[in-house]
Amino acid sequence: MRVLAALSGGVDSSVAAALLLDAGHEVVAVTMKLWGGAQDSGCCSVGDVEDARRVAQQLDIPHHVFNFADDFDRHVVSPYVDAHAAGRTPNPCIECNRHIKFDRLLVRARQLGFDALATGHHARRTVDADGAVRLRRGVDRAKDQSYVLFALSQADLRDVLFPIGDLTKAEVRLKAAGLGLRTAAKSESQDTCFITADAGRRAFLEDRIDLHAGRLVDPSGATLGTVAAVELITVGQRKGLGGGAGERRYAVAVDVAAATVTVGSTDDLRTDGVRLEGATWVSGQAPPPGTAVVVQMSAHGQPVAASWDGSTVQFVAPERRPAPGQAVVLYDGVDADEVLGGGTAA
Repeated sequence: MRVLAALSGGVDSSVAAALLLDAGHEVVAVTMKLWGGAQDSGCCSVGDVEDARRVAQQLDIPHHVFNFADDFDRHVVSPYVDAHAAGRTPNPCIECNRHIKFDRLLVRARQLGFDALATGHHARRTVDADGAVRLRRGVDRAKDQSYVLFALSQADLRDVLFPIGDLTKAEVRLKAAGLGLRTAAKSESQDTCFITADAGRRAFLEDRIDLHAGRLVDPSGATLGTVAAVELITVGQRKGLGGGAGERRYAVAVDVAAATVTVGSTDDLRTDGVRLEGATWVSGQAPPPGTAVVVQMSAHGQPVAASWDGSTVQFVAPERRPAPGQAVVLYDGVDADEVLGGGTAA
């Protein structure tokens, strides 16, 4: 099989390419150039491109760089800015996977005649006897990345491979070390790739939108203080919201138009359910109303028991509310291994 391997410059994608070679596939590596601005961390930086090139040399496979910077700005950076401007919580990694890796890059792979696109995600795909493809968690639950892949369709999954999904992170590093790959001990990228550590989120957004000072109010509307920029506050946030001794305040609502942030206790954050916007389903069909599911509301959040009623996730017991704009991903209710789909918290 002829496989285009997305090589990010990290250890996971390096080992994914190596495993494909071990399996006898013809492998060509590609690294995506996504961001043309200042950058000091995250995937696909200048250093990561060089690491990817050197790994491809070590594996003796061709290496190319595809420039998708315009698509990245349109589908990832601009929605990130717009979400903050509206008082919502953006998901740049999910949008990058949805629009860049498994749309733009996958389309390019097909156009170039490749049989499959492979990535270094900690996730698995299985195929039923009838040809239906299922998306499952990676074996290493601590590194599982199925949450950010919930928007993949059947057509996507038929042409995608996750070679390291059956390995733990420790096994991935051991394989890389055994091959002498330069990425074997490389640390993982944790931050948003287009925001530098020195400048930070505020400086990035100030260059693109106006930030507005606002009032902190309690649930009754009484003023408690101020915030420097309502656009930088997310529901569930505690830092920077004041509070007396023994009293913790959390943002429970952000109203950019009114320039107010409502704060309350952890009890004020709890909810019985959350309505989803833009839901998509791996199988192509939504689960029947009343289906028992397990829900995850952040990349490495604790899965919680719930049911799906056709538009809303209903929690078995009150749970901390996800921020508007945050991805809510549904897994099967048996062992929480299979991704059913998900959407965005309204």
